[in-house]
Amino acid sequence: MAQDIQSQQWYLDAMSADQIWKVSTGKGITVAVVDSGVSETPSLQGRLLPGRDVTPQSGDANDDTSGHGTSMAELIAGSGKGGGIKGLAPGAKIIPYRVSGHSAGESDTKSTDDSEKGIRAAADSDARIINMSFGSPYYYDDVAAAVKYALGKGKLLFAAVGNEGKTKEEYPAALHGVVGVAAVDKNGTVGKFSEHNSTVDLAAPGVEVPTWCDKTLAKYCPDTQGTSQATALASASAALIWSAHPDWTANQVLRVMIDTAGRSWAKNDPSEYLGYGFARPTRNLLHGEGDPGPADVDPITNKKTPTASTATSEPGDASQAPGDKTPSDKSGGQTSAAASDKDDSGGNGQLWTIIGAVAAVVVIGGAVFAFTRRRAG
Repeated sequence: MAQDIQSQQWYLDAMSADQIWKVSTGKGITVAVVDSGVSETPSLQGRLLPGRDVTPQSGDANDDTSGHGTSMAELIAGSGKGGGIKGLAPGAKIIPYRVSGHSAGESDTKSTDDSEKGIRAAADSDARIINMSFGSPYYYDDVAAAVKYALGKGKLLFAAVGNEGKTKEEYPAALHGVVGVAAVDKNGTVGKFSEHNSTVDLAAPGVEVPTWCDKTLAKYCPDTQGTSQATALASASAALIWSAHPDWTANQVLRVMIDTAGRSWAKNDPSEYLGYGFARPTRNLLHGEGDPGPADVDPITNKKTPTASTATSEPGDASQAPGDKTPSDKSGGQTSAAASDKDDSGGNGQLWTIIGAVAAVVVIGGAVFAFTRRRAG
């Protein structure tokens, strides 16, 4: 490929990927990509496992309808072969689940949704992580039930919080048990498009992160942005940690991600812009930081998680309120000034070591917004 797209992947250097890969590449971990389908590119050769198409469209799970799902898969597990995108967890495997509508990375305005089928199929697979780089302003009982079912199967679910730069909640990120992911740029600043509300749990790179331009997969667009990309890189971060600790549960992987996230505020007082901070797998993989804690307790709600025997397999049974994902000990107030958290792992880790993004105020589109905390629900 004529494009030197890997030189545009600034976040690999920022996250000390070369050093991380000496410890973990994500090998042994499978990520379900519920999206527009995943086509087999040179970078994904040998990475794709048989998936499923739950749409009424022609084709199958390997016929990407927009290029979005293929981009997410490469960001997670691409080998970089042929000059393609190098994934953050290049040793991981991908199972594609093709869904329609907003699942191609856009907010949906339709009254129907088939992502529930994709989530359920992913829950029944060998994948440990379910990546959902999409969002909709509409709440669906069957999607909430599918998420609960997946949680009962021990899956770790990541979803995009939205790209309109507002306080609007989007689903499935707003659902109990789903990790909502916001986007930051190479300076650690939250993207002006990234939604900010109580659904944000973690952040990851999502500005100037290369993706395929369209479904033809003819060229990459290096300057794309979105919480979709951030979600894929959060999923990849989880795959790296889980690969190094295969006996951990989803709760323990997420707890370590929260413990080691880059932030300058108290862990029990997350912000509405970056949640508990930005994902830094290097802190666990290279420094052994992070306490996995109890296997069966959600690190965000501090409540017991559902098991396969308690999570319903029937659609429409969602016991949690649609946006009920806030722990009871959250407080209000402004954030403090940014602090330094120097990482001695080497590499250009500025984004993930100096919390320059998380100052007392954030400049978004020329306006200044106070960094507020999430309040208890």
